[in-house]
Amino acid sequence: MTQPSQKALVPFVSVDHMMQLINHIGMAPMLQGLCARIEDDFRRWPLFDKTPRVASHSDVGVIELMPTSDGDVYGFKYVNGHPANTQDGLQTVTAFGLLSDVATGYPVLFSEMTILTALRTAATSALAAKTLAPKGSKVMAMIGNGAQSEFQSMAMMAIVGIEEVRLYDVDAAATAKCARNLEGSGLRVVSCTSAEDAILGAQIITTCTADKQYATILTDNMVGAGVHINAIGGDCPGKTELAPAILHRAEIFVEYPEQTRIEGEIQQLEPDHKVTELWEVITGTATGRKDAKQITLFDSVGFAIEDFSALCYVRDAIKDTAFFTPLDMLADPDDPRDLFGMVARAK
Repeated sequence: MTQPSQKALVPFVSVDHMMQLINHIGMAPMLQGLCARIEDDFRRWPLFDKTPRVASHSDVGVIELMPTSDGDVYGFKYVNGHPANTQDGLQTVTAFGLLSDVATGYPVLFSEMTILTALRTAATSALAAKTLAPKGSKVMAMIGNGAQSEFQSMAMMAIVGIEEVRLYDVDAAATAKCARNLEGSGLRVVSCTSAEDAILGAQIITTCTADKQYATILTDNMVGAGVHINAIGGDCPGKTELAPAILHRAEIFVEYPEQTRIEGEIQQLEPDHKVTELWEVITGTATGRKDAKQITLFDSVGFAIEDFSALCYVRDAIKDTAFFTPLDMLADPDDPRDLFGMVARAK
């Protein structure tokens, strides 16, 4: 059997490799590195192709493709969201992604993104909180203690500097799991029996729940002045977490309005309701938090540029390491016009 040429090989980062990479770099440094890369790409936001993700909805979940390019590199992510999967021992969200060289169209990285999506989502949330939350925020309420909750908590500690996380989930076992996983993290972990209890004393409120329905995780009376909310659970039509009255009291920041108006909390508002894009605040072309009493809301649904940033970070991080497998993905005949002959000679 002939060995594939170097042109045929694409670095593949498996789940095992991703876990090894995270533990090699360290969870906090990797979250910080991802946050820095995402922030850098937000600063060059106008360079990117931007389109709402291509979604295929069913009555049990959604499967989506998320493409973008900065003109030199193209990237996409495949991702699903199936809230009932955990009942069968499956992940709610799974994903993989790919980077390609725009000049040739050849892939340059193929990677798992189930774990990487959790990391990039947490890094993006922390970037928003660093940009918008009250200065000196030390306490976060984490409402929804599923697969994303520990990453969110660790990112807020590593990037924003929170010292206490207050946990609540309708499933007490999920809260216990999250608290157990955060033991020894350096965070003071408080397990709560209600969302109201979790919010007490918190300057940052993060909601990350999985129900695919119009839900009200936070009611208007639960949210006082001077807090920052990261609403990250809503990510498709009909899936929301906040009472509309909160939205009317808050200054709302989003990734890409054309997508967020379809999938985010603001799907509950009029299509022309004023929002500010986060990249504008990061580049200084728009104002973020105006005063200490203001409620700021990052209505996050996840956007392809964040996945692009995460894949680029991994592409660079695996260089000169063993944390990937060269995958024989591309046909490379001696004569580019003789693909048939390559197949025939392989008998």
